Amino acid sequence: MEGTVRWVAATAIAPVAWGSNYYVTHEFLPAGHPLWGGVLRALPAGVLLWAVRRRRPSGPWWWRSAVLGTLNVGAFFALIFVAAQLLPSGVAATVMATSPVVMMLLAWILVSERPAVGQLAGAALGIAGVLLLLTGSGEIPAAGVAASVGAMALSSLGYVLTKRWGAGVDVLSLTSWQLVAGAVVLLPAAVLVEGAPPALDGAAVAGFGYVTVVATAVAFAAWFTGLRHLPAGTVGLVGLLNPVTGVLLGTALAGELLTARQVGGLVLVLAGVLAGQPVLRAALRRGRRPGTVQCAGAPAPEPDVSGQDRPDDLARPHRHTDAAPGGVVPRDLPVVLHRQAPAGVRARPVSARRPGGADLAVVPPGHRDPAG
Repeated sequence: MEGTVRWVAATAIAPVAWGSNYYVTHEFLPAGHPLWGGVLRALPAGVLLWAVRRRRPSGPWWWRSAVLGTLNVGAFFALIFVAAQLLPSGVAATVMATSPVVMMLLAWILVSERPAVGQLAGAALGIAGVLLLLTGSGEIPAAGVAASVGAMALSSLGYVLTKRWGAGVDVLSLTSWQLVAGAVVLLPAAVLVEGAPPALDGAAVAGFGYVTVVATAVAFAAWFTGLRHLPAGTVGLVGLLNPVTGVLLGTALAGELLTARQVGGLVLVLAGVLAGQPVLRAALRRGRRPGTVQCAGAPAPEPDVSGQDRPDDLARPHRHTDAAPGGVVPRDLPVVLHRQAPAGVRARPVSARRPGGADLAVVPPGHRDPAG
């Protein structure tokens, strides 16, 4: 459980950084150069990560890097740059929040990860929150929405393919190859369509520095780390933190108004993130189970990353259905303690007690039980 929480927290770095990217792009980066914006963002980030690992792709990873780089970086960066220029920060971020549903469906098809009920419920809450956030934003340019939807669809496919193909490759190398490949795809188009790169003032250089290091190198490495250790649906739901960050920064720093309806949307988005997490679902399932008699010192079953308990009968406590009222076990009634206790250990239930109120405990090998 602690490991799952740790990977969820690491994954959350990505959507928070991406949510802040909308504000930085809108306020500091030169408008009208989406292709060059993608190149200047991706190429330095890819080179930076490659310098850490210094590993080149081999075999099928040459063409896989080109495909993933186009989906996750090249086309994605260009479209999201257009969206950031045309839409308010909050709206551009919230359109991307529909990606969990697309990721769940693609993961079901491509990597056989069937979405859990909690994940679908979380996605429904997130989409409802997105609709509230969009409704309260006034007139929305159709071109900006189309750019955001295209970026969401292409990147969702790229993320699931990264999960399918990425086993056995370290995350930093995997990320650097995609960023460099995406920049290489964008570069000819940037030269042909936009001509020379835009002139950058001090604010733009600082903005690109933040976008390159934090919102690209660190964020993509964190995101692909999450895809390595968590189900794609869970990672997609963590991505709902993207619009929350975008809306809050747009309100706090850009002076964009936050209506009561948008506040309700934020609450629904956060509820969707929590509803789809396997740790929370496992905790709720354990809380709904009837009271059990568990051996003292016996390990409790741990949930795996898909949120399903391991089918390990030896680590599962068993109910005692014949206890008298009040939890007192009659002396003449045998107590079923565990299917298999460790050798040399007398495992006794903690929740049951003999008449007189004495709790039963585990007696280690070689120790005489004074009560026995």
